[in-house]
Amino acid sequence: MTATPLQTVATVFGAVFLLVGVLGFVPGVTTGVGDMTFAGHESGAMLLGIFQVSILHNIVHLLFGVAGLALARTFSGARNYLIGGGAIYFVVFLYGLFVGQESSANFVPLNNADNWLHLVLAIAMVAAGVLLAKSTGTRNTHGTVR
Repeated sequence: MTATPLQTVATVFGAVFLLVGVLGFVPGVTTGVGDMTFAGHESGAMLLGIFQVSILHNIVHLLFGVAGLALARTFSGARNYLIGGGAIYFVVFLYGLFVGQESSANFVPLNNADNWLHLVLAIAMVAAGVLLAKSTGTRNTHGTVR
């Protein structure tokens, strides 16, 4: 199988999410690992000293990475991963904006740096999924991209 640019981008996103999930547990890369909680805004761990993480947050990154690598194997899977994943990250961005950082509802946990990163990821993933699907999609008998 020859990977399309869409599949390559989905693979890169998946690999980066997987890497971020692992690095979230690595002392030095993540400060305050000893203060990491399973979930909740009380977690004192900060990936790269910027992004608040918890065990649950890191697990979500790991699962999102595995999903990306698995779905990147097919054109439609890669497109769905990028567009659907971007939509999920947009919802997480909105959630982070409207849920107070000290609220018990902030169970992932999310801080301002996480919120803005989630917005950038949402835009980048959806844009890549839509634009690359149009430019590299397989064409059906009517000549339209599917």
